[in-house]
Order: sequence, then structure tokens, then C-alpha cells
Amino acid sequence: MTSAFEPVHIAGGLLPNRIALAPMTRSRAAEGGIATGLVAEYYTQRASAGLIITEGIQPSAVGQGYPFTPGLHSAEQVAAWREVTGSVHAAGGRIFAQIMHSGRIGHPSLLPDGLIPVAPSAVAAEGQVFTGEGLKEFVTPHELTGSEVRATIADFAEAARNAVEAGFDGVELHGANGYLIHQFLAPGSNQRTDEWGGTTENRIRFAVEVVKAVAAAIGAERTGLRISPGNQYNSINEPDPQPAYEALVKEIDGLGLAYLHILEHGPEARETTLALRKQFSGPLVLNPATEGPTDHRALTLIEEGTADLLAFGALFLANPDLPARLRTEGPYNTPDTSTFFGGDARGYTDYPAL
Repeated sequence: MTSAFEPVHIAGGLLPNRIALAPMTRSRAAEGGIATGLVAEYYTQRASAGLIITEGIQPSAVGQGYPFTPGLHSAEQVAAWREVTGSVHAAGGRIFAQIMHSGRIGHPSLLPDGLIPVAPSAVAAEGQVFTGEGLKEFVTPHELTGSEVRATIADFAEAARNAVEAGFDGVELHGANGYLIHQFLAPGSNQRTDEWGGTTENRIRFAVEVVKAVAAAIGAERTGLRISPGNQYNSINEPDPQPAYEALVKEIDGLGLAYLHILEHGPEARETTLALRKQFSGPLVLNPATEGPTDHRALTLIEEGTADLLAFGALFLANPDLPARLRTEGPYNTPDTSTFFGGDARGYTDYPAL
């Protein structure tokens, strides 16, 4: 039986445990998408994780979906991230950059030079997005042309190269939560009839090509992919997701990726998780759906072989020393959501340690 506190090989190295910090939007970047000292402090506090996966980082200016989110598409952004990764490594941690293009999830007021959000099809998401001017309705996005799709794939690869230059141990491609890769996978947001849409084979093509481009740029062993089959977040419609995700995993399995990361959207998702677990030959990171807070009780998922690593979200925010607390089965600080976002959100530093 495998323990959550046994090492595991990821990205050509040995992680000391199988506890991961889940990627979560922090909105603490400075003007120009620059990571700050507060960002470095936040991740360094959690360096005892086997693996840190950062908040979503946009690979291009048009990929930004929220205020104060960081980028990896300028020299200044790379330099700022180098300070973060250096601090995490000095504390003994390992850190992957999550590359997230928000696609249609965003607003023109967040973007420079008259840009508007882009997507597989000119179909607006339902609902509103938070901007610096308050909540605003999602707009109808610009439908990417074939050449623009290829250019966007190249943006992902270049951001991955920048991540390595910035000192990250690898990257995770965000293919979940209704962002651009997920928008191509889902028939509700992808209504194309060209090589990038229509059939299952065509709808998975963008995800496959992004993974292959990034793997070619920095090495498959430093490339992970996050997916969330059937997740309806951000107005996604996937009425029968399993066949598409099985086809996707089949296409990428032979590449030798660092890992596949599954975010479960509810208890009913476990069947798909188990099917993909059997299909994927590399390490599986699981952000599981649980009844109540995800804590030490979820570690049985590693012991029984459902996953190789578990990703923890809110509990890790309130407990920067979470691996130690999981080992002793608590006690846990209670998450305070008022400290989770924004440039002045320092409350997480005040949680008492064990």
C-alpha cells in the first residue's frame, strides 16, 4: 500500500511526498502582470508540498481573464517569476507554472490595445465576470481563425519556454474550468466545422496540439495537463464527456508527460476518473470531489491506487504547513475566504503553525 508521504518521481526528479498545492487564482500581480514579493511569500510558505502548482498564468495579453493575474509573456514577467521560483527552491520546494488562457472568459476592459476575448466560436458565456470596474456581462468573443489558432498554440509553447527560463520545474496546461482548452473540448462552446471542431477527433485537436507543442518546447517530462470532464463551470456544456476525454488521453498517453491532473466536479465524476486512470500510464494528480472539506480522509485515494498525488485547495490556503497536519490528521485552521484574494490579502500569513 502506497502512503501519501512516500516519494514519487515527477519531472525527472523525486518529490518528497504526494501532496500538491492545487492551482488557485490569487489576483496579486502588479501592473503589467508582474509577480510580487507577496506572491513569492505565499508559495514559499507552502514549499513543504510535494508539488506546488501555481495560479493560472496567461501566456499572452489576450489570454487574461481577471484583474491582477500574472503573465509569462514578457521579459519583466519572467524576471519577477525568477524571484518566486528561487525563493521556493531555497525552501526545498518544487513548483510548476499553470499556463491558463482564459479564452472567452474575460472582458475587453481587462485587455490592452482594443483587444477582445477570443474563443473557438463566437458564442458568449452566460453570466458575468469581475473587472476593475465591477461585474460585467461576458461579451461575444472573437472566433479564432485557423492561423490564429496556430498562433495561440505557439503562445502556449513560448510561455512554457519562459517558465523554464524563470526557473519553474515544469508547467501545467489548464484544460479545465471553462477556459480556452476546455472551450475547444466542449461542444457547447466549440461550434466550428473545420479541423478544430465538429467531431470528437477535431474537438480534442487543440488540446492535443498544445500538449505536443509544449512537450516539444520544454520536454514532455516537464509538461502536465489538467482536465475536468463534465465540469459546467464558466458556462461549459459537455453532455457526454467521457468519450472525448478517453480519446484525448489516448492521444497524449505515449508522450511521457509529467502527469495528468483531474479536477472532479462532483461524486458522479469518479467513474470517469477511474476510467482515465486505467488509460493513462503516467502519474495521476487528483483534485477529488469529497463530502465536506478535503482533508486527511482523502489520503486513502492514494493508498488504494486511485491517484498518485492529491491536490488540496482551500485547506492549503489556511494551513501553509498542510503536509505536516495531514500526517497528524489535524488540527486544521479554518479557511477565511476574506484573505484569499487581492494585493493586500496578507491574512494567510497569520494562521498559527503546528
